[in-house]
Amino acid sequence: MLAPKVIRRSPVVVALAVLAAVAMLFISEGSYQQSVSTLDDLGQMAVARLNIFRVERGVIDAEASQGGFLLTGREEYLTPYRAALRTVDESFRQLEQHHGNAPRAREALDRLRSLTQTRLSIIAETIRLHNEGKIETAKELVLSGLGREKMEAIREVSAELLAFESQNVAAGRAHVYQTLLISRIGVAVLSLVTLLALYMYLRNGTTVEEHQQELMRLAEAERARLEVEVKLRTAQLTELTQHLMTAREDERHRLARDLHDELGALLTSAKLDAARIKSRLAGTAPEAHERLVHLVDTLNNGIALGRRIIEDLRPSTLANLGLVAALDILAREFAERSGIEVTCSLAPVALSTSAELVVYRLVQEAITNLSKHAQARRVWLNLAAANGRAVVSVRDDGVGFDTNAQQTSAFGLLGMRYRVEAEQGNLSVVSPPGQGTTVQITLPLSS
Repeated sequence: MLAPKVIRRSPVVVALAVLAAVAMLFISEGSYQQSVSTLDDLGQMAVARLNIFRVERGVIDAEASQGGFLLTGREEYLTPYRAALRTVDESFRQLEQHHGNAPRAREALDRLRSLTQTRLSIIAETIRLHNEGKIETAKELVLSGLGREKMEAIREVSAELLAFESQNVAAGRAHVYQTLLISRIGVAVLSLVTLLALYMYLRNGTTVEEHQQELMRLAEAERARLEVEVKLRTAQLTELTQHLMTAREDERHRLARDLHDELGALLTSAKLDAARIKSRLAGTAPEAHERLVHLVDTLNNGIALGRRIIEDLRPSTLANLGLVAALDILAREFAERSGIEVTCSLAPVALSTSAELVVYRLVQEAITNLSKHAQARRVWLNLAAANGRAVVSVRDDGVGFDTNAQQTSAFGLLGMRYRVEAEQGNLSVVSPPGQGTTVQITLPLSS
C-alpha cells in the first residue's frame, strides 16, 4: 500500500532512484568481475615468477649436490639433486600451463627447458662417470666450463621470462587502477543523482514526516499509558494475592483451632470413655474387649490424623521452634512418607513472621509438586543468608520440565511468585529437561 502512494506522489524521484540503483549495481558488479579477473591473473603471474626462480634454484641445488658427491663420494649428497629434478619438472609443468597462449613467452620457456635439460644432463653424466670409477673423466667434464656456460644461458633466459612477467604485472595493475577509477567516477555520479533524488523526496515528504512523528508521539504516549496500567495491575494482583494468602492462612488458623478445640476434645473424650469401658469388661466379655481395643486404636489414629491435619493447616513447629526446625521436621516427614532421600543444609536467618510463613509454605508447595511430577530420587533443601538476603532453594534430580513452555496448570508457580513478590522477594525456577528442577527464593533479611 505504501509503495503505490510513494510512486504517485514522487514519480520522478522513484525513477531516478531506480535508475541510480540499477546503474550502481551494474558498475559495481562490472568493476568487481574485472578486478577479480585481473587479480587472479596477477596471482598466476606471481606463481609463474616463483616457478622461474624455482627452476633456477633447482639447477643450482643440483650443481651443489653434484659437487658434494664428487668431493665425498657419499650417496646422501645426491638427495638434494633428486629433489631438484622433481622441483624442476613440476615448475616447468606449471609454467607450460601458464604460458600456453603466449607465443613469445612459450618460445623463451622452450629455450629455458632445453638449456635446463642440457645442464641437468651434464650433471647426470658427471655422476654416472663417477659411479663407474671414471673420476678423472668426471673432473674434466666439470672443469670444461660447459656447465658454467649453460648456467649463464639459463640465467639470461630466466631474466627474459621474469621481464615478461613484470610487464604483465604492470599491465594488470594499470588495468586494476583504471577499473577502480571508472568505478569511483561512476559511484560519484550516481551518488550525486541519489542525493538529488533524496533532496526531492525530502522536500516533498515533509508532511508525511510530520504525520509519522505525530503517530509516533501518540504511540509512545499509549505505550507509556499501557506500562503504567500494567504496573498498576501487577501491583493490584500482588496485593490481591497477599490478601488471599492472608485470608487463607487466617482460615486455616481458625479451622486448625476448631479442629484442635472441638474435634480433638471429642476424640479424646471418646478415647477415655472407651478406655474405661475396656477396663471394666476386661476378662468378662472377650469379644467386646477385643472390639474396644480396636476402637481405642482407631481413636488414636484419628487423633494422630487430626494432629497432622492441624499441623499442615497451622504449623505449630514454626511458631514454637523456629523456621530451621520446622523445615527440618517438614523434610524428615516428607522423606519418611515418600521414600525420597532429602539432604538438608539449614542455617538460621533473620526473617519476619510473615516471611517465615511464606518460606515454609513455598517449600511445602515445592516438595509436594516434586513428589507428584518430578520422579526424583534425591532432594536438596538449603537455607542460608547471603548479601543481606535469605536464600532458600529446593533442588531435585528428577525429570525436570521446560520452563519456557506454556503450562496447562501453572497457577501454583504463579501464586508462589506473587506471594514472594509481596514480601519484596524474588522467585526463580530453573529446570532443564532431564536435569532436575531448582526452585530458589530470595527474601530480604529482617532488621
